[in-house]
Amino acid sequence: MVTADRSRLVVFDLDGTLVDSEAHIVVAMQAAFEQHDLPGPGRQAVRQVVGLSLAAAIERLAPRQPEPVRSQLGETYRRNFLNSRTPDNHEPLFPGVVETLDGLGRAGYLLGIATGKSMQGLRAVLASHQLADRFVTLQTPDHGPGKPHPDMLNRAMDEAGVAAGDTVVVGDTSYDMTMSASAGVAAIGVSWGYHAVEDLVEAGAAHVIDRFDQLEAAVVQLIGAG
Repeated sequence: MVTADRSRLVVFDLDGTLVDSEAHIVVAMQAAFEQHDLPGPGRQAVRQVVGLSLAAAIERLAPRQPEPVRSQLGETYRRNFLNSRTPDNHEPLFPGVVETLDGLGRAGYLLGIATGKSMQGLRAVLASHQLADRFVTLQTPDHGPGKPHPDMLNRAMDEAGVAAGDTVVVGDTSYDMTMSASAGVAAIGVSWGYHAVEDLVEAGAAHVIDRFDQLEAAVVQLIGAG
């Protein structure tokens, strides 16, 4: 077990790392643009902004639109997305998530989340998968800058009482890797998410895993054994 005087923290991204939310995100975003009579972004364009705060994502997808229009797009997207989530139509977990969280928890690691989703959206996802009690810190851009700014990660470490050298981030986008580097934290990329493996490596991923059963060994290598 991790000793009481040296806690270690594993901070996960959500969309594209723990949950497969691509279909919901793409459909809700494209519909929002259509509802405002604007040319819709392609699937790949939407994939590239997943992980950013909603405001930053809309700004990248609609850079020529004035701020009031971007704000309306964001509200329409949020409404579309929440309305698309039903008990039979939600964001599924990627294979191995529960087993991995169980294993890290048994080993004594503290677990957290830093996501571009709103806190409302994050709590809804965790509740739907009965995962709310697994994490000691939940960070969103609701009250501060989103990725790739390190604010969420710094707040997670402060809340958990863990130093940067005893923390690792697990994510699927270059924004996760850049956030980690800016906070002096090691990062592990996952190959099944929204950004290409080469982008993760270029942004600073120390490892890129292809399956969740590879994660604990990578965590041990970077911040020590549980």
